[in-house]
Amino acid sequence: MKNLILAVVLIASFSACKNLVPYSNALREQNGWSDAQVKKIQFYTSREIVLQRQLSQGETVISGGKIRIKDGKKIEEIIIQRGTPGIAISIPSKDRIEVSFEKDDNHFLRFGINPNMNNKFTLLAAEWNNGIGKINYDNQTYFTAPNAAFTTLMVDLRKIQKTEFNQRVAGGRKVH
Repeated sequence: MKNLILAVVLIASFSACKNLVPYSNALREQNGWSDAQVKKIQFYTSREIVLQRQLSQGETVISGGKIRIKDGKKIEEIIIQRGTPGIAISIPSKDRIEVSFEKDDNHFLRFGINPNMNNKFTLLAAEWNNGIGKINYDNQTYFTAPNAAFTTLMVDLRKIQKTEFNQRVAGGRKVH
């Protein structure tokens, strides 16, 4: 009896789980989504993204992260955890999308098609050097932690596919 209850609980919890899949143009085209529809999709990160910037001496304006002391330097750090929900705020082109995971539209990350990762939308940076990317975030320059380049944009396909359809059968018309 205990095993049966455990099995039911496990099945129920797995059925309620998200079905996260990488966002791609193929997925967009397959579903025929317009830019307006893409902006209504809930996006998620596939990995944790850590953004860091060194604060200059006397800098008191902190954009929105935690302050750490690293090697005697003040570092501002913003963490976007794996699975953090975000929204598309701009779609500048077919192969780029800007997604905000924070409080306003100034806090966004750019994602774009990566041919080396099966054309999934991955995190974009101005430059990559040994896995560390240089990113403009809220008008400040940040550097990513290593391996952020492999972060892909994800969507919950199960939630998207729960589309309601109104259907009726026409009864036809006869000549009187």
